[in-house]
Amino acid sequence: MKRDFRNSRPDITHQVLMTLLDSPLNKAGYLQIYIHTEKNILIEVNPHLRIPRTFKRFCGLMVQLLHKMKIRAANGPDVLMKVVKNPITRHLPPGVRKIGTSMKGKLTKPSELVPSLPQDGPVVFCFGAMAHGFVDDVDWIEEFVSLSQYPLSASYAIGRLLNAYEDHWDIL
Repeated sequence: MKRDFRNSRPDITHQVLMTLLDSPLNKAGYLQIYIHTEKNILIEVNPHLRIPRTFKRFCGLMVQLLHKMKIRAANGPDVLMKVVKNPITRHLPPGVRKIGTSMKGKLTKPSELVPSLPQDGPVVFCFGAMAHGFVDDVDWIEEFVSLSQYPLSASYAIGRLLNAYEDHWDIL
């Protein structure tokens, strides 16, 4: 569609959502997921959403979401995805710790990071779902961490963090 492929990578978003929604941490009820698009659209994802496994069906779901502003469950009243008002900070709990991930951040092992975070409340992580570049123009992030000395895909970096939480909280 004549867009710069570096700015529009729904395939990465699809992969990231599968990683997040399939995780034991999500199934145990510990995740809340938001997607912020390049066009400044904010999407809230219900943790019970079963993301389509094929990219083509995922694209159809996203087109439907952007036209109707919400996706309802076929067999119930639940809203599985919906467009919500910006900014993201209005949807975050007050005083929550907000951490971004970037190669430019402080190099930290996920297994050491998780125990150092507040255990009595939520923590927000921001991951970029783009082919190149960094999420460093987000003004609400308080600190940046790097989860490896090597560049990682968003899905793999998220997987490392999820595994660290699952190990720390003994979620199997």
